[in-house]
Amino acid sequence: MREKRTIVVGATGASGMPLLEQCLRLIREQGTFSVDLIVTRGGQLTMEQELGSRSGAVRRLADRVFSPEEIGAEPASGSFPTEGMLIVPCSMKTIAGIHAGYGENLLLRAADVTLKEGRRLVLAARESPLSPIHLRNLYELSMIPGVRIIPPMMTFYHKPETIQEMVYHTAARLVEPFGIEAPEYRRWRGLSPEIRAGEEIGSPERPEERGRKDV
Repeated sequence: MREKRTIVVGATGASGMPLLEQCLRLIREQGTFSVDLIVTRGGQLTMEQELGSRSGAVRRLADRVFSPEEIGAEPASGSFPTEGMLIVPCSMKTIAGIHAGYGENLLLRAADVTLKEGRRLVLAARESPLSPIHLRNLYELSMIPGVRIIPPMMTFYHKPETIQEMVYHTAARLVEPFGIEAPEYRRWRGLSPEIRAGEEIGSPERPEERGRKDV
C-alpha cells in the first residue's frame, strides 16, 4: 500500500477557523494525504472563540498535531518529505516572520523549510485593511516560486446561499494547489446564455441609438 503524502498545515491567531476546518475535511476526504497540523497559541485561542465545542473535533481531523514549541519535530527539517504547507488562517505577524526568514517556532521553521526546498506554500493571508508593510511583505513573498497567496475573499458568482457555501468555496481554492479537487467546488463557467444575450440585464446602448432617443 502506498504511503500517504504529508501536507503540513499551520493555523495562526487570525480569524478564519471555519476555513481551517473545511480544508482539513477536504484533505481527509481526498484520501491520499496525511496532515501534520501546527497550531500557535493565538491559533488555539481563535479556534476556541470561533469554533467553540468543535475545536477538539477539528484537531482530530489531522493525523498529528504539534505545538509551535516542538522545534525538533519532523516538519522542521528539509529531509522530511512533504507536499508543501498550507497556513490557514495566516496572520500578518506570520507573514512578516516568513518574509524575514525568522524561524523562531515550528510553524515559521516549517514555512522556511518549505521555501528553501522549493515546495508549495499556500498562505490564506487574513487582515483588513492592509497596511503598506503588509502589502510589501505579501508582494515580495508572491515573487518566490511556489508561493501562492490566497486571501479568503468573498465571491458571489457561484450564488452562495449560506455562509458555509462561501467557506467551502474558499477552502476548495486553498487546497487546489495540492491537486485536491473538492467535489462541490463550483468553478466559473462564464456568463449564462441569458445574460450574454442581454435578456436578464439590458445591453449597453449604441451611440446611434442614444442619438435617436434624443431627437
